[in-house]
Amino acid sequence: MFNAKVWYKEAAVAKKLILTTGLAVILRGAAFCAHPTAQLGPANTLQSQAQQAVQDRQTKEANKQHKREQDIRNDAERLFQLSSELKDAVDSSNGRLLSLDMVRKAEEAEKLAKKIKKKIKDVRGPSDQDRQPYSQSPVFCRPPL
Repeated sequence: MFNAKVWYKEAAVAKKLILTTGLAVILRGAAFCAHPTAQLGPANTLQSQAQQAVQDRQTKEANKQHKREQDIRNDAERLFQLSSELKDAVDSSNGRLLSLDMVRKAEEAEKLAKKIKKKIKDVRGPSDQDRQPYSQSPVFCRPPL
């Protein structure tokens, strides 16, 4: 007899697997297309203190950007590894029996995908949909008579 609850759980895990695998493939491709960080030229010995401070700030920002990009690449690689392991586990179980380990891997992959998504948003900034429109304060006008 076919049990609907078991089928629903299998479908949910399969959906998570497909989504995380797709995200991993997209992120892996995006990691290879990432723009290199700007390289700073040689320091001029006659620079003023203000110029040196600006250059130091730019260097620190470039280093932070490089570290964020490296973290995204590492997390994307881990997500790809997790989704591959999960796919192999699902393939070996013939899709009939889902183990607790498979569910845990799917949840871990989902958390990692959300973490990567958040990091990418932090790097590129909020999209137009994420931005709140400026609330316009009412113009002072006299009350109706």
